[in-house]
Amino acid sequence: MKSKWFPLGRRSLLFGVHQFIWHPWMVYRAWKSLYGRPGWREWICIIIHDWGYWSTPNIDGPKGRRHPELGARIARRLLGDEYGDLVLYHSRYYARLRGRPPSKLCWADKLSILYEPKWFYILRARLTGEIHEYQRNVKKNAGLELSHGECFDWLRDEFRKAVMAHRADVMPCAEAKE
Repeated sequence: MKSKWFPLGRRSLLFGVHQFIWHPWMVYRAWKSLYGRPGWREWICIIIHDWGYWSTPNIDGPKGRRHPELGARIARRLLGDEYGDLVLYHSRYYARLRGRPPSKLCWADKLSILYEPKWFYILRARLTGEIHEYQRNVKKNAGLELSHGECFDWLRDEFRKAVMAHRADVMPCAEAKE
């Protein structure tokens, strides 16, 4: 399955972790829980934000990290710079690279894993082979050698902590809600 015709990013979009129907639905649910119902422009950004994976041989490698560029170009052309930035800076990598804070879409994207049924996420990650990249990243970054289920649990917890660490940016009225 490792060919230029069916790279990892394309597999991810078709039937993996970034599946083009399921993943935007999970991001929508996370957006709604963080910010309320998105407007139609935000909804378009949620749908297209990961389309740049289509030709990438990896998810978190050098080419995979550039995936926001395509969605950002589309959003910029259709909706203007504000929405192009919403998509581009859903990537913490791009936000750091440009000295900008991550966009609201970043936090909804990260929080979307909380809405994923564990078994379904792992099934999709196994089908594409993405799970192996995620496990390598966890081992490299955290020094942990984890099973598929443990890897999912670890990622879910890390993403939840990342969103909570930026809670003031994500939910400026969070204190009022408590």
